[in-house]
Amino acid sequence: MWPFKRKAEEIRADTAAVSGDALLKALVSDPKINKEQAMQIPAVSACVNLIAGTVAMIPFRLYKVDNDKIKLSEERDDSRVGLLNIDPGDTLDAFQMKRALIEDYLLDEGGYAYIEKRGNKVKSLRYVDTANIGFSYNADPIFKDYKLLVNGKQYYPHEFIKLLRRTRDGHRSISVVEENSEPFSIAYQTMRFQNKMLKTGGAKKGFVKSQKKLSQEALDFLKSAWKRMFSEDDSENVVILNDGLEFQESSATPAEMQLHENISSSTRQICQIFGVPYQLISRDSTPSEEDRIIFLQYCIQPILSEIETALNRDFLLESEKGTLKWAADTSELTKADVLKRYQAYEIASKNGFMQIDEIRFKENMEPLGLDFVKLGLQDVLYYPKEKVTFVPNMNQVGGIEIAKEDRERLLRKEKEEKDENSDTE
Repeated sequence: MWPFKRKAEEIRADTAAVSGDALLKALVSDPKINKEQAMQIPAVSACVNLIAGTVAMIPFRLYKVDNDKIKLSEERDDSRVGLLNIDPGDTLDAFQMKRALIEDYLLDEGGYAYIEKRGNKVKSLRYVDTANIGFSYNADPIFKDYKLLVNGKQYYPHEFIKLLRRTRDGHRSISVVEENSEPFSIAYQTMRFQNKMLKTGGAKKGFVKSQKKLSQEALDFLKSAWKRMFSEDDSENVVILNDGLEFQESSATPAEMQLHENISSSTRQICQIFGVPYQLISRDSTPSEEDRIIFLQYCIQPILSEIETALNRDFLLESEKGTLKWAADTSELTKADVLKRYQAYEIASKNGFMQIDEIRFKENMEPLGLDFVKLGLQDVLYYPKEKVTFVPNMNQVGGIEIAKEDRERLLRKEKEEKDENSDTE
Protein backbone atom coordinates (compact mmCIF):
# COMPACT_ATOMS: atom_id res chain seq x y z
CA MET A 1 0.00 0.00 0.00
CA TRP A 2 2.85 2.38 0.69
CA PRO A 3 3.64 3.17 -3.00
CA PHE A 4 0.04 4.32 -3.55
CA LYS A 5 0.12 6.46 -0.40
CA ARG A 6 3.34 8.10 -1.53
CA LYS A 7 1.91 8.74 -4.99
CA ALA A 8 -1.18 10.40 -3.51
CA GLU A 9 0.97 12.69 -1.35
CA GLU A 10 3.03 13.70 -4.38
CA ILE A 11 -0.14 14.51 -6.33
CA ARG A 12 -1.46 16.69 -3.49
CA ALA A 13 1.89 18.48 -3.21
CA ASP A 14 1.99 19.15 -6.97
CA THR A 15 -1.57 20.46 -6.92
CA ALA A 16 -0.76 22.83 -4.07
CA ALA A 17 2.35 24.05 -5.86
CA VAL A 18 0.36 24.86 -9.00
CA SER A 19 -2.94 26.24 -7.73
CA GLY A 20 -2.19 27.12 -4.09
CA ASP A 21 -2.81 30.64 -2.92
CA ALA A 22 0.31 32.52 -1.84
CA LEU A 23 -1.67 34.61 0.64
CA LEU A 24 -3.16 31.60 2.37
CA LYS A 25 0.27 29.98 2.54
CA ALA A 26 1.66 33.08 4.21
CA LEU A 27 -1.19 33.27 6.71
CA VAL A 28 -0.55 29.77 8.03
CA SER A 29 3.09 30.62 8.71
CA ASP A 30 4.48 31.96 11.99
CA PRO A 31 2.06 34.70 13.16
CA LYS A 32 4.72 36.65 15.08
CA ILE A 33 6.15 39.79 13.53
CA ASN A 34 8.58 42.32 14.97
CA LYS A 35 8.39 46.08 15.47
CA GLU A 36 9.98 46.95 12.12
CA GLN A 37 7.61 44.67 10.20
CA ALA A 38 4.61 46.08 12.07
CA MET A 39 5.59 49.64 11.12
CA GLN A 40 5.53 48.62 7.45
CA ILE A 41 1.76 48.13 7.74
CA PRO A 42 0.20 51.46 6.65
CA ALA A 43 -2.55 51.40 9.29
CA VAL A 44 -0.08 50.65 12.11
CA SER A 45 2.32 53.34 10.93
CA ALA A 46 -0.50 55.89 10.66
CA CYS A 47 -1.87 55.13 14.14
CA VAL A 48 1.55 55.10 15.82
CA ASN A 49 2.64 58.34 14.11
CA LEU A 50 -0.62 60.03 15.09
CA ILE A 51 -0.42 58.94 18.73
CA ALA A 52 3.33 59.54 19.14
CA GLY A 53 3.20 62.91 17.38
CA THR A 54 0.24 64.09 19.46
CA VAL A 55 1.85 63.10 22.77
CA ALA A 56 5.26 64.48 21.79
CA MET A 57 3.92 68.00 21.21
CA ILE A 58 2.35 68.21 24.69
CA PRO A 59 4.55 69.99 27.27
CA PHE A 60 4.70 68.84 30.87
CA ARG A 61 4.56 71.41 33.66
CA LEU A 62 5.93 71.17 37.19
CA TYR A 63 3.62 72.45 39.93
CA LYS A 64 4.08 73.09 43.62
CA VAL A 65 1.22 71.96 45.84
CA ASP A 66 0.49 73.72 49.13
CA ASN A 67 -0.13 71.86 52.40
CA ASP A 68 -3.89 71.94 51.95
CA LYS A 69 -3.52 70.44 48.42
CA ILE A 70 -5.72 73.23 47.10
CA LYS A 71 -3.40 75.80 45.51
CA LEU A 72 -1.00 75.08 42.64
CA SER A 73 1.86 77.31 41.56
CA GLU A 74 3.93 76.55 38.46
CA GLU A 75 7.67 76.05 38.94
CA ARG A 76 8.98 77.60 35.73
CA ASP A 77 12.61 78.02 36.78
CA ASP A 78 13.27 74.35 37.52
CA SER A 79 15.89 73.00 35.10
CA ARG A 80 14.02 69.71 34.72
CA VAL A 81 11.20 71.51 32.89
CA GLY A 82 13.60 72.60 30.15
CA LEU A 83 15.13 69.12 29.92
CA LEU A 84 11.71 67.54 29.44
CA ASN A 85 10.22 70.07 27.04
CA ILE A 86 13.09 71.74 25.14
CA ASP A 87 16.55 70.17 25.23
CA PRO A 88 17.10 66.96 27.20
CA GLY A 89 20.87 67.18 26.75
CA ASP A 90 20.89 64.20 24.37
CA THR A 91 21.41 64.03 20.61
CA LEU A 92 17.61 63.96 20.40
CA ASP A 93 15.56 67.06 21.14
CA ALA A 94 12.60 66.90 23.53
CA PHE A 95 10.03 66.25 20.77
CA GLN A 96 12.06 63.43 19.22
CA MET A 97 12.77 61.88 22.62
CA LYS A 98 9.10 61.79 23.66
CA ARG A 99 8.13 60.45 20.24
CA ALA A 100 10.71 57.65 20.48
CA LEU A 101 9.56 56.77 24.00
CA ILE A 102 5.93 56.48 22.88
CA GLU A 103 6.84 54.34 19.85
CA ASP A 104 8.78 51.95 22.12
CA TYR A 105 5.90 52.04 24.60
CA LEU A 106 3.43 50.94 21.92
CA LEU A 107 5.50 48.54 19.82
CA ASP A 108 8.36 47.33 22.01
CA GLU A 109 9.12 46.33 25.59
CA GLY A 110 8.67 49.86 26.94
CA GLY A 111 10.15 53.34 26.68
CA TYR A 112 13.28 54.13 28.72
CA ALA A 113 15.14 57.40 29.35
CA TYR A 114 18.24 57.54 31.57
CA ILE A 115 18.34 60.31 34.20
CA GLU A 116 21.88 61.65 34.38
CA LYS A 117 22.52 63.27 37.76
CA ARG A 118 25.28 65.13 39.56
CA GLY A 119 24.31 64.63 43.17
CA ASN A 120 20.62 65.52 43.35
CA LYS A 121 20.73 67.80 40.29
CA VAL A 122 19.54 66.37 36.98
CA LYS A 123 21.99 67.13 34.17
CA SER A 124 20.32 65.43 31.21
CA LEU A 125 17.72 62.96 30.00
CA ARG A 126 19.03 60.35 27.57
CA TYR A 127 16.81 58.11 25.48
CA VAL A 128 17.88 54.45 25.44
CA ASP A 129 16.70 52.06 22.73
CA THR A 130 15.00 48.99 24.18
CA ALA A 131 17.25 46.78 22.06
CA ASN A 132 20.19 47.84 24.25
CA ILE A 133 18.49 47.08 27.57
CA GLY A 134 18.53 43.82 29.49
CA PHE A 135 17.28 42.89 32.95
CA SER A 136 18.41 40.88 35.93
CA TYR A 137 15.60 40.15 38.38
CA ASN A 138 14.71 37.90 41.27
CA ALA A 139 12.11 35.14 41.26
CA ASP A 140 10.11 36.35 44.27
CA PRO A 141 6.52 37.05 43.13
CA ILE A 142 5.85 39.33 46.11
CA PHE A 143 9.06 41.25 46.80
CA LYS A 144 9.91 41.83 43.17
CA ASP A 145 13.22 43.49 42.39
CA TYR A 146 15.35 43.99 39.30
CA LYS A 147 18.23 45.91 37.77
CA LEU A 148 18.70 47.19 34.24
CA LEU A 149 21.67 46.16 32.12
CA VAL A 150 22.99 48.51 29.42
CA ASN A 151 26.14 47.33 27.64
CA GLY A 152 26.84 45.02 30.57
CA LYS A 153 26.65 47.80 33.18
CA GLN A 154 24.05 47.60 35.95
CA TYR A 155 21.66 50.45 36.76
CA TYR A 156 18.94 50.86 39.36
CA PRO A 157 15.30 51.33 38.29
CA HIS A 158 15.06 54.84 39.78
CA GLU A 159 17.81 55.96 37.38
CA PHE A 160 15.39 55.65 34.44
CA ILE A 161 12.05 57.11 33.44
CA LYS A 162 10.08 54.04 32.41
CA LEU A 163 6.93 54.01 30.27
CA LEU A 164 5.49 50.51 30.52
CA ARG A 165 2.34 49.17 28.90
CA ARG A 166 0.39 46.48 30.72
CA THR A 167 3.42 45.43 32.76
CA ARG A 168 3.15 42.62 35.30
CA ASP A 169 6.64 42.82 36.80
CA GLY A 170 7.48 46.53 36.65
CA HIS A 171 10.24 46.31 34.05
CA ARG A 172 8.83 44.74 30.90
CA SER A 173 5.69 45.86 29.12
CA ILE A 174 3.44 43.97 26.74
CA SER A 175 3.52 45.72 23.36
CA VAL A 176 0.56 46.11 21.03
CA VAL A 177 2.39 43.87 18.53
CA GLU A 178 2.85 41.08 21.06
CA GLU A 179 -0.71 41.38 22.35
CA ASN A 180 -2.25 41.31 18.86
CA SER A 181 0.23 39.18 16.91
CA GLU A 182 -2.36 37.37 14.77
CA PRO A 183 -4.27 40.37 13.31
CA PHE A 184 -0.99 42.21 12.77
CA SER A 185 0.49 39.18 11.00
CA ILE A 186 -2.56 38.88 8.75
CA ALA A 187 -2.28 42.54 7.79
CA TYR A 188 1.46 42.19 7.15
CA GLN A 189 1.15 39.04 5.01
CA THR A 190 -1.76 40.60 3.07
CA MET A 191 0.42 43.61 2.33
CA ARG A 192 3.27 41.34 1.18
CA PHE A 193 0.89 39.37 -1.05
CA GLN A 194 -0.43 42.57 -2.63
CA ASN A 195 3.12 43.84 -3.14
CA LYS A 196 4.14 40.60 -4.83
CA MET A 197 1.16 40.76 -7.18
CA LEU A 198 2.13 44.28 -8.20
CA LYS A 199 5.77 43.35 -8.79
CA THR A 200 4.82 40.39 -10.96
CA GLY A 201 2.37 42.48 -12.96
CA GLY A 202 -0.61 40.65 -11.54
CA ALA A 203 0.10 37.61 -13.66
CA LYS A 204 -2.37 34.82 -12.92
CA LYS A 205 -1.39 31.30 -12.10
CA GLY A 206 -2.63 28.49 -14.26
CA PHE A 207 -1.90 25.23 -16.11
CA VAL A 208 -0.03 24.41 -19.29
CA LYS A 209 -1.69 21.64 -21.26
CA SER A 210 0.23 19.64 -23.87
CA GLN A 211 -1.22 17.37 -26.53
CA LYS A 212 1.89 15.23 -26.47
CA LYS A 213 4.51 14.23 -23.98
CA LEU A 214 7.31 16.76 -23.64
CA SER A 215 10.95 15.85 -23.41
CA GLN A 216 12.87 16.59 -20.25
CA GLU A 217 14.76 19.37 -22.03
CA ALA A 218 11.50 21.01 -23.11
CA LEU A 219 10.09 20.71 -19.59
CA ASP A 220 13.17 22.30 -18.06
CA PHE A 221 13.09 25.17 -20.55
CA LEU A 222 9.38 25.79 -19.96
CA LYS A 223 9.81 25.75 -16.18
CA SER A 224 12.71 28.17 -16.39
CA ALA A 225 10.78 30.59 -18.62
CA TRP A 226 7.73 30.38 -16.40
CA LYS A 227 9.81 31.06 -13.29
CA ARG A 228 11.30 34.18 -14.88
CA MET A 229 7.85 35.41 -15.81
CA PHE A 230 6.49 35.15 -12.26
CA SER A 231 9.63 36.50 -10.64
CA GLU A 232 9.95 40.11 -9.46
CA ASP A 233 12.50 40.79 -12.21
CA ASP A 234 11.04 42.78 -15.10
CA SER A 235 13.66 41.60 -17.60
CA GLU A 236 11.37 39.01 -19.15
CA ASN A 237 7.61 38.72 -18.79
CA VAL A 238 6.69 36.76 -21.92
CA VAL A 239 6.56 32.98 -22.40
CA ILE A 240 6.28 31.60 -25.94
CA LEU A 241 4.21 28.42 -26.15
CA ASN A 242 5.15 26.14 -29.02
CA ASP A 243 2.69 24.16 -31.10
CA GLY A 244 0.65 21.80 -28.96
CA LEU A 245 0.96 23.82 -25.73
CA GLU A 246 -2.00 25.71 -24.28
CA PHE A 247 -2.20 27.88 -21.14
CA GLN A 248 -5.33 27.62 -19.04
CA GLU A 249 -5.74 30.28 -16.35
CA SER A 250 -6.76 29.13 -12.91
CA SER A 251 -9.76 30.83 -11.32
CA ALA A 252 -9.22 33.55 -8.74
CA THR A 253 -9.19 32.32 -5.19
CA PRO A 254 -11.57 33.77 -2.58
CA ALA A 255 -8.63 35.49 -0.88
CA GLU A 256 -7.66 37.24 -4.15
CA MET A 257 -11.23 38.31 -4.93
CA GLN A 258 -11.68 39.80 -1.42
CA LEU A 259 -8.24 41.39 -1.11
CA HIS A 260 -9.56 44.97 -1.00
CA GLU A 261 -12.21 44.05 1.55
CA ASN A 262 -9.60 42.26 3.66
CA ILE A 263 -7.32 45.30 3.67
CA SER A 264 -10.17 47.64 4.63
CA SER A 265 -11.36 45.34 7.39
CA SER A 266 -7.82 44.88 8.70
CA THR A 267 -7.26 48.66 8.76
CA ARG A 268 -10.38 49.25 10.83
CA GLN A 269 -9.43 46.43 13.18
CA ILE A 270 -5.96 47.93 13.73
CA CYS A 271 -7.53 51.33 14.45
CA GLN A 272 -9.72 49.71 17.09
CA ILE A 273 -6.67 48.06 18.66
CA PHE A 274 -4.91 51.42 19.02
CA GLY A 275 -8.06 53.28 20.03
CA VAL A 276 -7.84 55.62 17.04
CA PRO A 277 -11.07 56.47 15.16
CA TYR A 278 -10.76 55.26 11.57
CA GLN A 279 -11.79 58.65 10.18
CA LEU A 280 -8.65 60.27 11.64
CA ILE A 281 -6.30 58.30 9.39
CA SER A 282 -8.54 57.90 6.33
CA ARG A 283 -8.37 60.39 3.48
CA ASP A 284 -11.77 59.26 2.22
CA SER A 285 -13.69 60.64 5.20
CA THR A 286 -13.73 63.76 7.35
CA PRO A 287 -13.34 63.23 11.10
CA SER A 288 -16.08 64.68 13.26
CA GLU A 289 -15.70 66.57 16.52
CA GLU A 290 -16.81 63.43 18.33
CA ASP A 291 -13.98 61.45 16.69
CA ARG A 292 -11.43 63.96 17.97
CA ILE A 293 -12.89 63.88 21.47
CA ILE A 294 -12.85 60.07 21.54
CA PHE A 295 -9.23 60.04 20.35
CA LEU A 296 -8.06 62.52 22.98
CA GLN A 297 -10.14 61.11 25.83
CA TYR A 298 -9.72 57.38 25.35
CA CYS A 299 -6.37 57.12 23.52
CA ILE A 300 -4.17 60.10 24.42
CA GLN A 301 -5.29 60.88 27.97
CA PRO A 302 -4.45 57.41 29.42
CA ILE A 303 -0.94 57.66 27.93
CA LEU A 304 -0.49 61.14 29.41
CA SER A 305 -1.58 59.83 32.80
CA GLU A 306 1.03 57.05 32.56
CA ILE A 307 3.73 59.60 31.71
CA GLU A 308 2.69 61.81 34.64
CA THR A 309 2.84 58.82 36.99
CA ALA A 310 6.30 57.84 35.71
CA LEU A 311 7.60 61.40 36.08
CA ASN A 312 6.18 61.79 39.59
CA ARG A 313 7.83 58.54 40.61
CA ASP A 314 11.30 58.83 39.09
CA PHE A 315 11.78 62.50 38.08
CA LEU A 316 11.22 63.91 41.57
CA LEU A 317 13.37 63.56 44.68
CA GLU A 318 11.87 61.63 47.57
CA SER A 319 11.73 64.87 49.55
CA GLU A 320 9.77 66.55 46.73
CA LYS A 321 7.06 63.92 46.41
CA GLY A 322 3.84 65.28 47.83
CA THR A 323 4.88 68.92 47.40
CA LEU A 324 5.69 68.87 43.66
CA LYS A 325 3.84 67.16 40.81
CA TRP A 326 4.14 66.85 37.04
CA ALA A 327 1.11 67.42 34.83
CA ALA A 328 0.53 67.50 31.07
CA ASP A 329 -0.47 70.85 29.58
CA THR A 330 -3.28 69.69 27.31
CA SER A 331 -4.08 73.25 26.19
CA GLU A 332 -1.61 72.63 23.35
CA LEU A 333 -4.13 70.25 21.81
CA THR A 334 -6.53 73.10 21.03
CA LYS A 335 -4.00 75.38 19.35
CA ALA A 336 -4.94 74.05 15.92
CA ASP A 337 -8.55 75.19 16.48
CA VAL A 338 -8.32 78.96 17.00
CA LEU A 339 -12.06 79.58 17.40
CA LYS A 340 -12.54 76.87 20.01
CA ARG A 341 -9.44 78.00 21.90
CA TYR A 342 -10.56 81.63 22.03
CA GLN A 343 -14.06 80.63 23.10
CA ALA A 344 -12.54 78.63 25.96
CA TYR A 345 -10.45 81.66 26.97
CA GLU A 346 -13.57 83.83 26.88
CA ILE A 347 -15.43 81.48 29.22
CA ALA A 348 -12.41 81.28 31.55
CA SER A 349 -12.03 85.06 31.62
CA LYS A 350 -15.72 85.77 32.19
CA ASN A 351 -15.88 83.30 35.06
CA GLY A 352 -12.77 84.72 36.70
CA PHE A 353 -10.49 81.67 36.86
CA MET A 354 -8.12 83.03 34.19
CA GLN A 355 -6.83 86.58 33.84
CA ILE A 356 -5.73 88.48 30.72
CA ASP A 357 -1.99 88.07 31.33
CA GLU A 358 -2.41 84.34 32.04
CA ILE A 359 -4.16 83.94 28.69
CA ARG A 360 -1.48 85.97 26.91
CA PHE A 361 1.22 83.80 28.48
CA LYS A 362 -0.39 80.63 27.10
CA GLU A 363 -0.53 82.27 23.67
CA ASN A 364 3.21 83.11 23.86
CA MET A 365 2.40 86.84 23.98
CA GLU A 366 4.06 89.47 26.14
CA PRO A 367 2.09 90.14 29.36
CA LEU A 368 0.52 93.59 29.74
CA GLY A 369 1.49 93.84 33.41
CA LEU A 370 -2.09 93.97 34.67
CA ASP A 371 -1.90 93.38 38.42
CA PHE A 372 -5.63 93.50 39.10
CA VAL A 373 -8.19 90.73 39.04
CA LYS A 374 -11.13 91.15 36.68
CA LEU A 375 -14.49 90.58 38.35
CA GLY A 376 -18.06 91.06 37.20
CA LEU A 377 -20.16 93.54 39.17
CA GLN A 378 -23.09 91.16 38.98
CA ASP A 379 -21.32 88.54 41.11
CA VAL A 380 -21.61 88.07 44.86
CA LEU A 381 -18.33 87.04 46.50
CA TYR A 382 -18.43 84.71 49.48
CA TYR A 383 -15.60 84.16 51.99
CA PRO A 384 -16.18 80.73 53.61
CA LYS A 385 -13.75 81.20 56.50
CA GLU A 386 -15.35 84.44 57.68
CA LYS A 387 -18.83 83.52 56.39
CA VAL A 388 -19.05 86.94 54.81
CA THR A 389 -20.42 88.01 51.42
CA PHE A 390 -19.46 91.03 49.37
CA VAL A 391 -21.50 92.61 46.55
CA PRO A 392 -19.12 94.65 44.31
CA ASN A 393 -21.97 96.40 42.51
CA MET A 394 -23.35 97.76 45.80
CA ASN A 395 -20.05 97.91 47.73
CA GLN A 396 -21.85 96.07 50.50
CA VAL A 397 -20.55 93.46 52.94
CA GLY A 398 -23.02 90.90 54.24
CA GLY A 399 -23.48 87.42 55.59
CA ILE A 400 -25.45 85.42 58.13
CA GLU A 401 -23.50 86.64 61.14
CA ILE A 402 -23.59 90.24 59.97
CA ALA A 403 -27.30 89.91 59.29
CA LYS A 404 -27.81 88.64 62.84
CA GLU A 405 -25.78 91.51 64.27
CA ASP A 406 -27.70 94.02 62.16
CA ARG A 407 -30.96 92.48 63.30
CA GLU A 408 -29.94 92.62 66.94
CA ARG A 409 -28.70 96.19 66.50
CA LEU A 410 -32.01 97.14 64.88
CA LEU A 411 -34.00 95.53 67.69
CA ARG A 412 -31.91 97.32 70.32
CA LYS A 413 -32.39 100.60 68.53
CA GLU A 414 -36.15 100.11 68.30
CA LYS A 415 -36.27 99.19 72.00
CA GLU A 416 -34.24 102.27 72.95
CA GLU A 417 -36.50 104.53 70.90
CA LYS A 418 -39.52 102.91 72.49
CA ASP A 419 -38.11 103.46 76.00
CA GLU A 420 -37.31 107.09 75.17
CA ASN A 421 -40.87 107.70 73.97
CA SER A 422 -42.25 106.10 77.14
CA ASP A 423 -40.11 108.37 79.35
CA THR A 424 -41.22 111.43 77.41
CA GLU A 425 -44.89 110.62 77.90
